[in-house]
Amino acid sequence: MAAFISVPLKKTSETDLVKPLTKFILNTYPAGEEQAEYVRAVEELNKLRRSAVGRPLDKHESSLEAVQRYYDQLCSIEPKFPLSEGQLCLSFTWKDAFDKGSLFGGSVKLTLPSLGYEKTCVLFNIGALASQIASEQNLDNDEALKAASRYYQLSSGAFSHIKDTVLSSLSRDPTVDISPDTMGTLSIIMLAQAQEVFFLKATRDKMKDAIIAKLANQAADFYGDAFKQCQYKDVLPKEVFPVLAAKHCLMQAHADYHQSVLAKQQKKFGEEISRLQHAAELVKTVTSRYDEYVTVKDLSDKIHRALTAAKKDNDFIYHDRVPDLKDLDPIGKAPLVKPTPISIPLSQKYTDLFEKMVPLAVQQSMSLYNQRKAELINGTIARMRDATTLCNGVLASLNLPAAIEDVSGDSIPQSILQKSKAVIEQGGIQTIDQLIRDLPELLLRNKEILEASLKFLDEEEATDNELKSKFKERWQRTPSIDLYKPLRSEGANLRNVLDKAITADALVKERYQTQRETMGILCKGEADLNAAIPSANPAKTMQGSEVVVTLKSLLAQLDNVKKEREELENDIKSVNFDMTTKFLTALAQDGAINEEALSVTELDRIYGGYTDRVQKNLNKQEELIGQIQVSHQEFSKMKQSNSEANLREEVLKKLAAGHDSYIELVANLREGTKFYNDLTEILLKFQGKCSDIVFARKTERDELLKDLQQSIAREPSAPSMPAVPSYQTAAQSSAAAGGTSSTPTPAPRTLYNNKQPPPRPPPPAVPTNAPVPVSVAQNVNPALAGATAPAQMPPGTIPSQAQGPPFPTYPGYTGYYGMPMPVGYNPYMYGQTMPPYLYQPQAGQAPYPTQPSGYPCPQPPYFPPQQ
Repeated sequence: MAAFISVPLKKTSETDLVKPLTKFILNTYPAGEEQAEYVRAVEELNKLRRSAVGRPLDKHESSLEAVQRYYDQLCSIEPKFPLSEGQLCLSFTWKDAFDKGSLFGGSVKLTLPSLGYEKTCVLFNIGALASQIASEQNLDNDEALKAASRYYQLSSGAFSHIKDTVLSSLSRDPTVDISPDTMGTLSIIMLAQAQEVFFLKATRDKMKDAIIAKLANQAADFYGDAFKQCQYKDVLPKEVFPVLAAKHCLMQAHADYHQSVLAKQQKKFGEEISRLQHAAELVKTVTSRYDEYVTVKDLSDKIHRALTAAKKDNDFIYHDRVPDLKDLDPIGKAPLVKPTPISIPLSQKYTDLFEKMVPLAVQQSMSLYNQRKAELINGTIARMRDATTLCNGVLASLNLPAAIEDVSGDSIPQSILQKSKAVIEQGGIQTIDQLIRDLPELLLRNKEILEASLKFLDEEEATDNELKSKFKERWQRTPSIDLYKPLRSEGANLRNVLDKAITADALVKERYQTQRETMGILCKGEADLNAAIPSANPAKTMQGSEVVVTLKSLLAQLDNVKKEREELENDIKSVNFDMTTKFLTALAQDGAINEEALSVTELDRIYGGYTDRVQKNLNKQEELIGQIQVSHQEFSKMKQSNSEANLREEVLKKLAAGHDSYIELVANLREGTKFYNDLTEILLKFQGKCSDIVFARKTERDELLKDLQQSIAREPSAPSMPAVPSYQTAAQSSAAAGGTSSTPTPAPRTLYNNKQPPPRPPPPAVPTNAPVPVSVAQNVNPALAGATAPAQMPPGTIPSQAQGPPFPTYPGYTGYYGMPMPVGYNPYMYGQTMPPYLYQPQAGQAPYPTQPSGYPCPQPPYFPPQQ
């Protein structure tokens, strides 16, 4: 039988998983033991990748276990890390498993920033390694047969899974080795080999011929389907085709042979002969066409003996009619194999390195929940602070509580002294001046970071557009303009935030300039403050009046309301509830998370009571302010009204309002400073994301450019030959009909003189004892001086007359001669035969041709020099 087909492994380039995944963990999870544990898990994942796909693998189950464990871990981290294109700068490069490369072009490879691509290639290696392990099994025992069948079915399942998922997992066309056509063909081939293993086991166990025939027929059917797909799609190496064709014929021959045995048992001797004849024809076909791939001698002999015996018995005994093969009932089929479904985990030793990390869907839901929570808390706190600001404004407009404290008309009210002390303790106007001077620097830093981040995207997008316009449809990757849409949107939001911050800063500065003089008065000492407040005539004593008592009581209640709001604010800020468990439960039950419904319900449950308390507090304040305004009107009627008193009251109102503005402005400026610092961290993260994705895109661009250059190098340099014109075809046909050669006849060479010179006379005979002329003796090799001229030239010597294309000749010119080759200087030539292409002069003659008598050599014309 033929050797089983195994699939080569895909090879990958080294990819650093530690840096991008660790960066994501540090940016997402707070510092602590949990974060450190995730970082250690990332390092273990990187080691696992190197062990699974970064080294040559043995054809052993332990190697397959390592690859399966890595695949399981990839499936585990897929929902926990944002590994889709454009979020983490992590690209994977894999080479085509069947491409052997070329001298200049190299091998075909593909780089994609997609975890789905990595999973597909790793699963391909699982199927390929399983096929290799199955092919290495010793099929002489049952355990090895069972293992081989199991591994072939696993390989078929892996390839079938890739066929169904590869297009949805990648953002562009895959390489040929993982295309759906290739995967479908390989899946059928692995099934055929698994079925063949069952056939071998049934044959070894000597099961019934009917069962063996069905098993062989099913294997032949699988091999036939695989061969047809190879012919139609042409996606596998050419050496696979003859193996599939040979095995299809062999399995069909086995099926016919065992079915003939069954026919003999049923006394159907004609059918027996017909099936044996078909089996013999199939074996003959294999022997004539695929003999170098398979060995069929044993099967051929067995079929030949059975056919001879069957014909003999039928001719002498049974005389049964031999039916045509197409008239026979088809042989049944018994499929005992199917692709092993890919279910996680594949490895029996798998442990999730990121078991405690929640899925990305839960992380995103938590992020949205925290946004809703922050909006609710900030809105509630803003309502309370606005109520406090309104309360202070009303009291300042009424000059309360200073009005009921300033009954003497010449001393500083106690509330004003407390406000002045509070302003001085916070640093006075110098604090506001310093905070205002810091804001432009912080703003400029944030704007520079944002501009630099967007510049990264602009430059890479311009390069991508330029290459797209240059390579057209060959530039197959996600356009930068589409990939950067989320980052562009985030950048626009950040720019909008900065614009709003600039507007808010301008309002704060304008308000500060309005209140700066009043704040400066509050920053003075008690004596200077008293001097800055106009005095008035003493008012009549109203300390014991009912109006003053009522106002003091109402102001005290109002103070309690404000304190209650401060407590409420602290309570609301301290509430904490983890929604992770609820989101995980919803994801496990429904497969998705309805974040809005869950978040709104839970926030209403947690903060509903606080919202009611805040509303009651605001209603209480509104009621008290109304009562204070009524009582203040009665108090104002009782006070002595004059211009000095009114001026003093206005100054006191301004001082109270200045204090409130100072406290609010300091709080706003400090919040603004914190905002800019926090925004700097956000912008730095945004800049890191832009830088990382641009770097990843640059790496992908370089790989794609290299692949394009290699593909261009593999293309033929010359265009295809044009079609032969019809008149040339007709001329060639007529020439062929006339018996002449179809080879084009070269044009005849031009002869300068048609007159042929007379034949050259033979050289004069020189006696051996004749003296040699002096002119000749000076040029003759002493070693050859006494030699005699042979009757003819030795074979292999260069003739004296030059050979080759016809050169122009004329009378008296003897032609060209081969130049003699010096041999005395080469020590390696001694004792060796002279090569036939070297000139060898005849013995007894000079190494140069002699001048024929009667034909003087023409002399060149003489041209006198020009004066």
